[in-house]
Amino acid sequence: MFEQLKNHGGLLTVPAAPALVTIAQDQDYYDALLQSDLVIPDSGYMVLIWNMISKHRINKISGLEFINYFIDHIDAFKQDKFFLVNPSELDSQINRTFLSEKGLNISENDVYTAPFYKGNVNDKVLLEQIEQQKPKWVFINIGGGTQEKLGLFLKNNLSYKPAILCTGAALAFKTGRQVNMPTWVDYIYMGWLSRCISNPKVFVPRYLSGFKLFGMILVNKSNKVAPIENNS
Repeated sequence: MFEQLKNHGGLLTVPAAPALVTIAQDQDYYDALLQSDLVIPDSGYMVLIWNMISKHRINKISGLEFINYFIDHIDAFKQDKFFLVNPSELDSQINRTFLSEKGLNISENDVYTAPFYKGNVNDKVLLEQIEQQKPKWVFINIGGGTQEKLGLFLKNNLSYKPAILCTGAALAFKTGRQVNMPTWVDYIYMGWLSRCISNPKVFVPRYLSGFKLFGMILVNKSNKVAPIENNS
Protein backbone atom coordinates (compact mmCIF):
# COMPACT_ATOMS: atom_id res chain seq x y z
CA MET A 1 0.00 0.00 0.00
CA PHE A 2 2.72 2.46 0.98
CA GLU A 3 4.78 1.55 -2.08
CA GLN A 4 1.79 2.27 -4.32
CA LEU A 5 1.21 5.64 -2.67
CA LYS A 6 4.90 6.56 -2.69
CA ASN A 7 5.44 5.59 -6.31
CA HIS A 8 2.11 6.57 -7.87
CA GLY A 9 0.28 8.87 -5.44
CA GLY A 10 -3.49 8.75 -5.18
CA LEU A 11 -6.35 9.33 -2.77
CA LEU A 12 -6.59 7.10 0.30
CA THR A 13 -9.73 7.17 2.45
CA VAL A 14 -10.45 5.49 5.78
CA PRO A 15 -14.24 5.47 6.22
CA ALA A 16 -15.71 4.69 9.64
CA ALA A 17 -19.23 3.47 10.40
CA PRO A 18 -20.71 6.85 11.50
CA ALA A 19 -19.75 8.36 8.14
CA LEU A 20 -20.63 5.31 6.06
CA VAL A 21 -24.27 5.44 7.17
CA THR A 22 -24.65 8.80 5.41
CA ILE A 23 -23.83 7.58 1.88
CA ALA A 24 -27.50 7.20 0.90
CA GLN A 25 -28.07 10.92 1.53
CA ASP A 26 -24.62 12.37 0.83
CA GLN A 27 -23.79 11.96 -2.85
CA ASP A 28 -20.51 13.89 -2.57
CA TYR A 29 -19.23 11.60 0.18
CA TYR A 30 -20.31 8.53 -1.78
CA ASP A 31 -18.49 9.83 -4.86
CA ALA A 32 -15.34 10.50 -2.81
CA LEU A 33 -15.23 6.88 -1.66
CA LEU A 34 -15.94 5.52 -5.15
CA GLN A 35 -13.20 7.64 -6.70
CA SER A 36 -10.59 6.88 -4.05
CA ASP A 37 -7.54 4.99 -5.25
CA LEU A 38 -7.34 3.08 -1.96
CA VAL A 39 -10.05 2.56 0.67
CA ILE A 40 -9.03 0.74 3.83
CA PRO A 41 -11.61 -0.95 6.12
CA ASP A 42 -11.19 1.06 9.30
CA SER A 43 -14.59 0.20 10.79
CA GLY A 44 -14.37 -2.92 12.94
CA TYR A 45 -18.18 -2.99 13.07
CA MET A 46 -18.40 -3.05 9.29
CA VAL A 47 -15.74 -5.77 9.06
CA LEU A 48 -17.58 -7.96 11.60
CA ILE A 49 -20.88 -7.61 9.75
CA TRP A 50 -19.29 -8.28 6.37
CA ASN A 51 -17.45 -11.37 7.56
CA MET A 52 -20.68 -12.76 9.05
CA ILE A 53 -22.60 -12.55 5.80
CA SER A 54 -19.96 -12.94 3.10
CA LYS A 55 -17.71 -15.78 2.01
CA HIS A 56 -15.04 -13.25 1.05
CA ARG A 57 -13.52 -12.25 4.37
CA ILE A 58 -11.73 -8.97 4.93
CA ASN A 59 -9.37 -7.77 7.65
CA LYS A 60 -9.65 -4.50 9.50
CA ILE A 61 -6.94 -1.94 8.78
CA SER A 62 -7.37 1.11 10.97
CA GLY A 63 -6.17 4.63 10.36
CA LEU A 64 -4.13 4.29 13.55
CA GLU A 65 -2.49 1.13 12.23
CA PHE A 66 -1.65 3.01 9.03
CA ILE A 67 -0.05 5.87 10.98
CA ASN A 68 1.86 3.45 13.21
CA TYR A 69 3.34 1.74 10.16
CA PHE A 70 4.26 5.11 8.68
CA ILE A 71 6.02 6.22 11.86
CA ASP A 72 7.81 2.87 12.25
CA HIS A 73 9.19 3.22 8.70
CA ILE A 74 9.60 6.98 8.70
CA ASP A 75 13.23 6.82 7.55
CA ALA A 76 11.95 5.78 4.11
CA PHE A 77 10.03 9.06 3.79
CA LYS A 78 12.49 11.62 5.19
CA GLN A 79 13.52 12.82 1.73
CA ASP A 80 9.90 13.44 0.71
CA LYS A 81 8.01 16.71 1.07
CA PHE A 82 4.93 16.71 3.32
CA PHE A 83 1.94 18.97 3.75
CA LEU A 84 -0.52 18.84 6.68
CA VAL A 85 -4.16 19.98 6.67
CA ASN A 86 -5.38 20.38 10.25
CA PRO A 87 -8.62 21.30 12.06
CA SER A 88 -7.13 24.10 14.19
CA GLU A 89 -4.06 26.26 14.68
CA LEU A 90 -3.20 24.28 17.80
CA ASP A 91 -3.41 20.99 15.93
CA SER A 92 -1.22 22.45 13.18
CA GLN A 93 1.44 23.33 15.73
CA ILE A 94 1.23 19.99 17.56
CA ASN A 95 1.21 17.84 14.42
CA ARG A 96 4.09 19.73 12.88
CA THR A 97 6.15 19.44 16.08
CA PHE A 98 5.38 15.74 16.46
CA LEU A 99 6.40 14.82 12.92
CA SER A 100 9.41 17.13 12.98
CA GLU A 101 10.64 15.34 16.11
CA LYS A 102 10.30 12.07 14.17
CA GLY A 103 12.71 13.43 11.59
CA LEU A 104 10.50 14.96 8.90
CA ASN A 105 11.38 18.42 7.59
CA ILE A 106 8.09 20.31 7.93
CA SER A 107 8.12 24.11 7.90
CA GLU A 108 5.41 26.58 8.87
CA ASN A 109 4.51 26.82 5.18
CA ASP A 110 3.83 23.10 5.09
CA VAL A 111 0.79 23.27 7.39
CA TYR A 112 -2.70 24.60 6.73
CA THR A 113 -5.57 25.21 9.12
CA ALA A 114 -8.79 24.24 7.38
CA PRO A 115 -11.80 26.55 7.73
CA PHE A 116 -15.15 25.20 8.86
CA TYR A 117 -16.51 23.82 5.61
CA LYS A 118 -20.26 24.40 5.31
CA GLY A 119 -21.02 21.86 2.63
CA ASN A 120 -18.69 23.33 -0.01
CA VAL A 121 -15.16 21.94 0.28
CA ASN A 122 -13.80 23.54 -2.89
CA ASP A 123 -10.96 25.19 -1.01
CA LYS A 124 -9.09 27.14 -3.67
CA VAL A 125 -6.72 28.70 -1.14
CA LEU A 126 -5.54 25.27 -0.07
CA LEU A 127 -5.41 24.09 -3.68
CA GLU A 128 -3.16 26.99 -4.68
CA GLN A 129 -0.86 26.49 -1.70
CA ILE A 130 -0.38 22.80 -2.46
CA GLU A 131 0.03 23.52 -6.17
CA GLN A 132 2.83 25.96 -5.44
CA GLN A 133 4.68 23.72 -2.99
CA LYS A 134 4.00 20.37 -4.70
CA PRO A 135 4.41 18.08 -1.69
CA LYS A 136 4.62 14.35 -2.31
CA TRP A 137 2.35 13.59 0.66
CA VAL A 138 -0.75 15.49 1.84
CA PHE A 139 -2.11 14.43 5.24
CA ILE A 140 -5.70 15.58 5.81
CA ASN A 141 -6.38 15.42 9.55
CA ILE A 142 -9.94 16.75 9.74
CA GLY A 143 -13.29 15.06 10.37
CA GLY A 144 -14.62 12.04 8.51
CA GLY A 145 -17.32 12.80 5.96
CA THR A 146 -15.62 16.09 5.06
CA GLN A 147 -11.97 15.13 4.59
CA GLU A 148 -12.83 12.64 1.86
CA LYS A 149 -14.64 15.30 -0.18
CA LEU A 150 -11.72 17.68 0.27
CA GLY A 151 -9.32 14.95 -0.78
CA LEU A 152 -11.31 14.29 -3.95
CA PHE A 153 -11.41 18.02 -4.74
CA LEU A 154 -7.62 18.15 -4.51
CA LYS A 155 -7.19 14.97 -6.55
CA ASN A 156 -9.40 16.28 -9.34
CA ASN A 157 -7.89 19.77 -9.48
CA LEU A 158 -4.16 19.46 -8.81
CA SER A 159 -1.88 19.40 -11.85
CA TYR A 160 0.09 16.48 -10.42
CA LYS A 161 -0.71 13.38 -8.33
CA PRO A 162 0.49 13.41 -4.72
CA ALA A 163 -0.51 10.85 -2.12
CA ILE A 164 -3.56 12.38 -0.39
CA LEU A 165 -4.22 10.64 2.92
CA CYS A 166 -7.59 11.18 4.63
CA THR A 167 -6.57 9.69 7.97
CA GLY A 168 -8.58 12.03 10.20
CA ALA A 169 -7.93 11.61 13.92
CA ALA A 170 -5.29 8.89 13.52
CA LEU A 171 -2.39 11.31 13.97
CA ALA A 172 -4.17 12.90 16.95
CA PHE A 173 -4.05 9.54 18.75
CA LYS A 174 -0.28 9.72 18.56
CA THR A 175 0.06 13.36 19.61
CA GLY A 176 -2.33 13.13 22.58
CA ARG A 177 -4.99 15.37 21.05
CA GLN A 178 -7.31 12.34 21.09
CA VAL A 179 -7.63 9.68 23.78
CA ASN A 180 -4.61 7.40 24.18
CA MET A 181 -5.20 4.36 21.96
CA PRO A 182 -3.00 1.33 22.78
CA THR A 183 -2.36 -0.95 19.84
CA TRP A 184 -4.14 -3.86 21.54
CA VAL A 185 -7.32 -1.80 22.01
CA ASP A 186 -7.38 -0.97 18.31
CA TYR A 187 -6.58 -4.60 17.47
CA ILE A 188 -9.64 -5.97 19.31
CA TYR A 189 -11.97 -3.41 17.65
CA MET A 190 -12.58 -1.43 20.85
CA GLY A 191 -11.23 1.94 19.80
CA TRP A 192 -14.79 3.27 19.59
CA LEU A 193 -15.29 2.47 23.29
CA SER A 194 -12.16 4.35 24.32
CA ARG A 195 -13.37 7.42 22.45
CA CYS A 196 -16.87 7.17 23.94
CA ILE A 197 -15.45 6.98 27.46
CA SER A 198 -13.13 9.92 26.82
CA ASN A 199 -15.88 12.20 25.46
CA PRO A 200 -19.35 10.61 25.73
CA LYS A 201 -21.30 13.71 24.64
CA VAL A 202 -19.51 13.76 21.29
CA PHE A 203 -18.81 10.14 20.52
CA VAL A 204 -21.74 8.17 22.00
CA PRO A 205 -24.32 9.73 19.63
CA ARG A 206 -21.87 9.42 16.73
CA TYR A 207 -21.27 5.73 17.24
CA LEU A 208 -24.91 4.97 18.02
CA SER A 209 -25.77 6.32 14.58
CA GLY A 210 -23.29 3.84 13.14
CA PHE A 211 -25.50 0.89 14.12
CA LYS A 212 -27.62 1.69 11.06
CA LEU A 213 -24.82 0.22 9.01
CA PHE A 214 -25.97 -3.32 9.85
CA GLY A 215 -29.29 -2.88 8.07
CA MET A 216 -27.69 -1.03 5.16
CA ILE A 217 -25.21 -3.83 4.51
CA LEU A 218 -27.88 -6.52 4.76
CA VAL A 219 -30.24 -4.70 2.39
CA ASN A 220 -27.59 -3.99 -0.22
CA LYS A 221 -26.05 -7.46 0.11
CA SER A 222 -29.43 -8.98 -0.73
CA ASN A 223 -29.80 -6.61 -3.72
CA LYS A 224 -33.16 -5.39 -2.49
CA VAL A 225 -32.05 -1.82 -2.99
CA ALA A 226 -29.63 -0.62 -5.67
CA PRO A 227 -26.78 1.64 -4.53
CA ILE A 228 -27.17 5.32 -5.26
CA GLU A 229 -26.01 6.29 -8.70
CA ASN A 230 -22.71 8.04 -9.25
CA ASN A 231 -23.55 11.22 -11.17
CA SER A 232 -20.07 12.68 -11.14
